[in-house]
Amino acid sequence: MYLFILFAYFALLILIALQTSKGASTNDFFIAQKQSPWYLVAFGMIGASISGVTFISVPGAVGKVQFSYFQMVLGYAVGYVVIATVLLPLYYRLNLVSIYEYLAQRFGFWSYKTGAFFFLLSRTLGAGLRLFLAAVVLQKVIFEAWGVPFWITAILSIFLIWIYTFRGGIKTIVWTDTLQTFFLVSAVVMSIFLIKNELNYTWLSMTTAIAESPYSQIFFFDNVQESTYFWKQFLAGIFITIVMTGLDQDLMQKNLTCKNIGEAQKNMFWFTVILLIINFLFLCLGALLYIYATTKQIALPTKTDTLYPLLAFEHFGTVASIFFLLGIIASTYASADSALASLTTSFCIDFLNVNQKEETERKKMVRYTHIGFSILLVFTMLIFKYIQELYPQSNVLQLLFSTASYTYSPLLGLFAFGLLSGRQVRDSLVPIVCVIAPLIGYRLATNAPVLFYGYQFGFEILIVNGLLVFGGLWLISVRDSTTL
Repeated sequence: MYLFILFAYFALLILIALQTSKGASTNDFFIAQKQSPWYLVAFGMIGASISGVTFISVPGAVGKVQFSYFQMVLGYAVGYVVIATVLLPLYYRLNLVSIYEYLAQRFGFWSYKTGAFFFLLSRTLGAGLRLFLAAVVLQKVIFEAWGVPFWITAILSIFLIWIYTFRGGIKTIVWTDTLQTFFLVSAVVMSIFLIKNELNYTWLSMTTAIAESPYSQIFFFDNVQESTYFWKQFLAGIFITIVMTGLDQDLMQKNLTCKNIGEAQKNMFWFTVILLIINFLFLCLGALLYIYATTKQIALPTKTDTLYPLLAFEHFGTVASIFFLLGIIASTYASADSALASLTTSFCIDFLNVNQKEETERKKMVRYTHIGFSILLVFTMLIFKYIQELYPQSNVLQLLFSTASYTYSPLLGLFAFGLLSGRQVRDSLVPIVCVIAPLIGYRLATNAPVLFYGYQFGFEILIVNGLLVFGGLWLISVRDSTTL
């Protein structure tokens, strides 16, 4: 049954792809001719932003850190305001296809290539991690019983994405992500509804149970050394949003498909409102999962990421398991398909100079690059499988944000320096600064408990790393440039 659902789901995506990719050119693949309706972009970006990592890890983490994640979500909202008012107008004014072209105009060749490289590195790791999580679920639920090895599941996962994105690119993804976001939201709502009925709650009593549970505390101001401390999470949320959305070709590419800056900003506003609501629903679901397990005397798994899948497939019944499977597939592939398209776009624009080629050659280069990144993502998934076997207790959400804190920090430093200073860097030294600064940040975070009287860095290390890059760029700069 689950296998039928999987292939029926992707058959629907392929049908959408066939309709949206008719006569598609490389401009359609990159920016959809700037004709995407803003409301579709806004709704579809929910799935791309949340991903399978959030779908599984956020509800599971409630048992350890309560609703503290919402402090970071509030930071996200501030970050999206910065993106809508500062970065989007810049990108539209410069008429960019790849947002890293800004670095070429502002600083020069090496800064441009460095920024694009760190995006490719960050997005490959992030997409690989998200896809790995979905493949693990598919392996356990469907393919393990058939004796299919994980590496075949990994290849199939990528192939299913490739087959509906290789022609239309971002033009297709705007539409498929809208459908996938619908399934994601439906899965969360259905899970909450089923738990409510199982525990004989009314909507009011369910709300009361969540509020009075030991899981519902949102704000933490007591101990600055804790990772849940409000200002650490709030500030980290702001900067994570700026780098993982505003400085990321993946999500910005969708914004750049809107007809004009006004529609792009309208998209960002409504996307922010919806994202706040959906993330709060995820946290409420997390509390309900723990309340349900306690009430039914179900032993909690040692790994929090497995709580939601465990209950969905073994305790909630067939309907809930189907919706969970659709939710994890939708959330993961909504982020992974756009990641594959944005990796292809960035490499073609930023490294292959595809815009200087004829359309026939452009299509060929896009096709081969698309295949190349598909293969790379398979290898990335297999690497994460190996890491999980070595460290079985690791939390996927924490691993994702920890990785981003180092791989996105060069982008934060580069763009901040370009926008906030009027200085020109020694372009050839930029790659050195962008490699050394995160390494210094890593050593600082590792030794922080000794250096800072027990203080431990959380995701706010991204801010520190960005400042280190900014400071390094200042040291190799001269005052002879005007900010774009």
